[in-house]
Amino acid sequence: MRLLHISDLHIGKSVCEFSLLEDQRHVLEQVIGMIGGRGVDAVLVAGDLYDRSMPSADAVALVDWFLAQLAATGVPAIVTAGNHDSAERVAYASSLLANQGIHVSPVFDGRIEPVRLTDELGPVDVWPIPFLQPATVRHFFPDAQVLDYTDALRVVVDACELRDVDEEGRRVRNVCVAHQFVTSGGISPERCASELSLGGMDNVDASVFDPFDYVALGHVHGAQRVGRDAVRYSGSILKYSLSEWRGQKSATLVELGKPGDEPAIELAALEPLHDLRRLRGPLERLVSSEVAGEPGTSREDYIYAVLTDENPVLDALAQLREVYPNVMSLEYDNARTRAAGVSSDAPAAGEDGASPLDLFCEFYELQNGSELTDAQRGVVVDELKKIEEK
Repeated sequence: MRLLHISDLHIGKSVCEFSLLEDQRHVLEQVIGMIGGRGVDAVLVAGDLYDRSMPSADAVALVDWFLAQLAATGVPAIVTAGNHDSAERVAYASSLLANQGIHVSPVFDGRIEPVRLTDELGPVDVWPIPFLQPATVRHFFPDAQVLDYTDALRVVVDACELRDVDEEGRRVRNVCVAHQFVTSGGISPERCASELSLGGMDNVDASVFDPFDYVALGHVHGAQRVGRDAVRYSGSILKYSLSEWRGQKSATLVELGKPGDEPAIELAALEPLHDLRRLRGPLERLVSSEVAGEPGTSREDYIYAVLTDENPVLDALAQLREVYPNVMSLEYDNARTRAAGVSSDAPAAGEDGASPLDLFCEFYELQNGSELTDAQRGVVVDELKKIEEK
């Protein structure tokens, strides 16, 4: 069985006052295309369907279109509510949607009912678990010890009563769709510090999901595994913050084999209508034809501009927007801003797509206010190769 796992659609989101509805529809059209083009048997949407609990009319219209397109494919979809969603609003008309093959997690009432799928290897039970807080779980399990998020999710998973064998004696594979902050071995997935609660008490230990053959997670915007390959974040469908400018977004294709086998994982690239790119350097260089006409880029992309001019440039934003109409953000990184401690352009180790070479180049730029020359870059590449060979 082939599953298509996506999450964190955040329909209706704006970044730096730029509405992304058109960009979101563009990517969702690709998701719909993958269903037939990649032989998908079911779609898993792991939460944050909307960007806010009270979405705009335009956001609701886009979700309505997306769900209708999903239903038209004839392929079942399982959708859970995330922390940005209103569980009640997401669950609206869920009974009618289920008749069309769109299974939306209901408002949590202490029970999780699986969606039964079947292929030539037997049954697959998909368990949609909406975003849950300990207080919600305590209400329905007053006798259970629920001190934190890990306790809460463990209680819920234990109550699911997963079966290894169905009524006909066939082996059952179990899949979970959840929207939580899941960590493994005390190591958190890459997250913006502002999204972590005090002391990291909102994390769920990945061991909670050990009984499942695959766990489709949402909540973290970078595609990655958590502990084992079968516990994965698909990441968001678009770059939703300036810190995400590196790398490329993707959907996760999961091939479920026989019960007990590790699933095969493939990341299918999602092409944005407008990429989110960072441009760094003096203004004169950034607006030059050399940079603006760089192959593989578009002047229509969303631009995060970092100017390294030592003196403020009059009408810098206006000059940039003459070349790049979709400049989202402008800031300076120079001796004065670094001395004042106001530069926010420091590279974050481990960001999606950041190679050691990328990180070294950025560190050099921050320290010296200029880029590596081709000769210097060649020296760095040679040294990194020597390190890898060791």
